Amino acid sequence: MALISFYLLFFLSKIVSATDTITQSQSLTENQTLVSKNENFQLGFFTLPQNSSNRYLGIWYNKIPVQTVVWLANREKPVTKEIPAVLMINKTQNNNDTLILHQNYSVLWSITPSRRARNMVLQLLDSGNLVLREKNDENEENYLWQSFDYPCDTLLPGMKLGKDLRTEFDRRVTAWKNEYDPSIGNLSWGMDVTNWPQQMQRVGSMKQYNRGSWNGIDYTGRPTIRPSPVFEFKYFADDEQVYFMFSLVNSSVKARMVLNQSSYKLLHLAWDEAAREWNVYGLLPRDFCDDYGACGPNGNCDVSKLPYACDCLRGFRPKSSRDWKAMNYQGGCLRDKPLNCESDGFIKYGKMKVPDTENCWYLNQSKNLEECRDTCLRNCSCMAYTNSDIRGEGNGCALWFGDLNDLRVQPNAGQDLYVRVPASELDTNNGDRMKIGFAVGGTITILSGLLLVLYFIFIRGRSATMKKCASVADHLKEEQEEDLELPLFDLSSIVSATDNFSINNKLGEGGFGPVYKGTLENGEEIAVKRLSRGSKQGVKEFKTEVALIAKLQHRNLVKLYGSCIQDQEKLLIYEYMPNKSLDLFIFDQTQRMLMDWSKRFHIICGIAKGLLYLHQDSRLIIIHRDLKTSNILLDSEMNPKISDFGLARILEVDQTSKTSRVVGTYGYMAPEYALDGNFSVKSDVYSFGILLLEIITGKKNKGNHRQKDGTNLIEYAWNFWTEGRPLELIDEYMIDYCNISEALRCIQIGLLCVQQNPHDRPTISFVVMMLGSEIQLPLPKEPALFVGKYSCQEYSSSCINDAPSVNELSISDLEAR
Repeated sequence: MALISFYLLFFLSKIVSATDTITQSQSLTENQTLVSKNENFQLGFFTLPQNSSNRYLGIWYNKIPVQTVVWLANREKPVTKEIPAVLMINKTQNNNDTLILHQNYSVLWSITPSRRARNMVLQLLDSGNLVLREKNDENEENYLWQSFDYPCDTLLPGMKLGKDLRTEFDRRVTAWKNEYDPSIGNLSWGMDVTNWPQQMQRVGSMKQYNRGSWNGIDYTGRPTIRPSPVFEFKYFADDEQVYFMFSLVNSSVKARMVLNQSSYKLLHLAWDEAAREWNVYGLLPRDFCDDYGACGPNGNCDVSKLPYACDCLRGFRPKSSRDWKAMNYQGGCLRDKPLNCESDGFIKYGKMKVPDTENCWYLNQSKNLEECRDTCLRNCSCMAYTNSDIRGEGNGCALWFGDLNDLRVQPNAGQDLYVRVPASELDTNNGDRMKIGFAVGGTITILSGLLLVLYFIFIRGRSATMKKCASVADHLKEEQEEDLELPLFDLSSIVSATDNFSINNKLGEGGFGPVYKGTLENGEEIAVKRLSRGSKQGVKEFKTEVALIAKLQHRNLVKLYGSCIQDQEKLLIYEYMPNKSLDLFIFDQTQRMLMDWSKRFHIICGIAKGLLYLHQDSRLIIIHRDLKTSNILLDSEMNPKISDFGLARILEVDQTSKTSRVVGTYGYMAPEYALDGNFSVKSDVYSFGILLLEIITGKKNKGNHRQKDGTNLIEYAWNFWTEGRPLELIDEYMIDYCNISEALRCIQIGLLCVQQNPHDRPTISFVVMMLGSEIQLPLPKEPALFVGKYSCQEYSSSCINDAPSVNELSISDLEAR
């Protein structure tokens, strides 16, 4: 929010005394304060003990004798020397009103309102919230800015901790560096917006304490379900925002939550008027088992068993017996026996804090516990399940895939967790085994019936084509039933929805076939991908796309509603994206003018998060292999969604695979894949780097597309970077309005992603970290400049004699749905 330049229009300061508001004609100097209406809080300048040379603008409790600061404006840039500082509402050179704190015309802190307003005032409320609003509008929904959106180390009643899912704005608490230095420390507390959001404390980027997810009553990591005598906790989540907040049981009590760097704990504090001091009502983390992952993956922590608090879950054994004997549990536990899928069952663990939900799939609230169990049992990758809402008889469903991290027993709270184990680990009288028997028997009966039907079709002499279609349908139906019960649409309903695949409803055409817009009978808009009969996407690619997308649940991945296989038609039914695809915006001379920097950066971060989900879903990783601008779809709010998974492949962790059939789109393909057929997560990272550079520059990177100097986009960007002219890469339509530091950072990240050696490229998790932080970035090495050249290169282990066919060069170059 730094103000780069402004013309200072200095108004004559009027005395601000015993008031809660300043107007555009007033200012606040170092000998003045604002006091809230009922005198609960005070805003002004102060110094810290042992550091009297630095002065800060902050808010503190007004009636408490011990000065207790709850918020600071200039925590990173204190007022120094003897020159006084002034807070005022001012006009910039663009005639915009801005709130600034300056010292001798040098800006120490500034904020820009969310929109223009003619007559603004700054007001300190009795809640401790400092708000910028229009003079005659006190509606909190219309605030132009508020300090509650930018917490420091303190959370006050009514403050939100969480994320706005529309804007990606994250409200997070960060500790002071120490008692005398309020600048940002390395301890933070915020909401991890996973499929089942959870509160997480971190030291730097490392998880320190997980308070858990909201289960309808409380957070699963809270030690007791008994109500607090001071605090009332609230959790809210919908499609637009996720947040935690608290209120007070007794509104006359003064209470707060503070993140303390020296103790690395979150303190729940309440003021004791009689003792004239702050009392600690709670602190987190509390004990050994609260430390994140204290017993490692698949290890269960029970503090009542200290000093031997860690045990492996049933069916698991220590990864290292030597380490466990030495009470070093970080390695966790491994399965003793492999799972068999069909004959597996579940063991119930009571009074549990649920595992870290990073690898959790959160289902709708209509499923009961039995339905949740059946869903998990049908998916061989599902490791555990529980109710997401434990009120009453319980409802909702949460499934875990991969290792179970950060488990602990909560003797006075917690909930039931059901962990998958092979049949040999179940008791002989266990009800799960009986249910498995019924399930297996039912499956055999169904399969027998299907075989009889197929045999009947065969002996009736049906054509080979019809048998093939029936086989496709049966395989797909099997996979859907085993995995996620993806709906099969009737062909007649799709024909009606698309007006018999009318040319007027056609959205685009790619290597696998056309895409049509449709409207179902209930009014819902859909996009229908119709596999053309001559397409090279056969049954394998079709099943891949259905199976993969059906399992993927992320806000930055396109949602698959279902499929249709009937009368030799193979159709995929997706959610409809009204803004179509990214390429239609950034490469169009008119549309790109609508793409300001905030939209482009939002899209960059969204694509990175979607790719992070694909690469770190569980033990397996998904390689997209065809990441490009036309496969990035945009919803009505310009949220990006990765689409087209027909070429995707599943790999094990750290695995590299090789193919003799190179498919994808040149210009986005990593050199090791295009020339040798080797693909890995770093291949997708390369494609992401190309995307990033295209978004910033507004220029395409194609094998046959050259810039004015004859170079392709990678060479073009690398030349400007090495010549010290990276600013000239930024799209001319947004250069005057973009965040220069963010844009330059993105250019550097893009060049890191397209480095010639795959091992030099960052992982997508590191990319997300670099985009969301101010950590120092490594310098990029020379990129791969092969694009469009079919020749042996120094990084190729073999020589390609024949260029791939046109269909293989771009088999999914669709205009977006």
